Order: sequence, then C-alpha cells, then structure tokens
Amino acid sequence: MAIWKKEFTLEAINSFGTNCMPGYLDIEFTEYGDDYIMATMPVKPQNKQPMGLLHGGASVVLAETIGSVAGLLCVESTNKTTVGVEINANHLKAVRSGIVTATARPVRIGRNIQVWNIEIRDEAGDLSCVSRFTLAVVDIK
Repeated sequence: MAIWKKEFTLEAINSFGTNCMPGYLDIEFTEYGDDYIMATMPVKPQNKQPMGLLHGGASVVLAETIGSVAGLLCVESTNKTTVGVEINANHLKAVRSGIVTATARPVRIGRNIQVWNIEIRDEAGDLSCVSRFTLAVVDIK
C-alpha cells in the first residue's frame, strides 16, 4: 500500500524547484514507488568544494530536498505542511564526477513528526552519504 496521501507527477514536483535551490543544483525527481522516492543531482563545478569533490553541503541540500518533498506528499490535510526540524549526514565516500542519486524512505510517518532516511549513491551504486531528516507537521498560517 502506498504511503503517498497526495496525487502527484514527477513533472509537477520538478517544476516546484525551478527558481530556487533545487533548480540551481539541477536536482531532478526521477522515480517513486509505494514507499520511496528518488532524485538525482549532477556533480558539477557549482556544487564541488575546492578539492574537486562533491561538497558535503550539496549532499545535504539533496537530502533535505527529497525528504521535504516526500514528507509533504505524506500529509493528507490541505491545511498542514511540513518543516524541517533536524538533519544529519554522514559522508562516506567522495564523489568527483557524474550523477548522484538519492532515495528517501520513511522511518516513521506520524501525525506530528516524520523521520526519513536518505541514501545517496554514486553512479557505481556505492553509498556516498547517508542522512536522517526529521520533519514537523504544522498548520499552514
């Protein structure tokens, strides 16, 4: 059974990020299933650190982007939204080029708190970053 409470298309999700951080980093939602959603981000000069590696902060932006979207899609009420409360990331393997792919899966989808696990992998499928992201479900004001 699918966890998603809102109907959506990948095209619609991708259009949300056009003129903000996800658009600037070329984050693109590519796939979803009953209990996961995936997005990619190219490794390019704008998101590398001076040593030529994917910047850890860019990985965190990817994790927070995919987790935020996933969380919002799991909120049934139209007068509720989600806001990030805490995010952590463990950078496990350097990435110098190519495309990284993030997969978000829920740890818990509660009425007031959601926790998401995000894995970021390089093109070889090697795990480069793991992140845990906590969202609060709040009233829209």
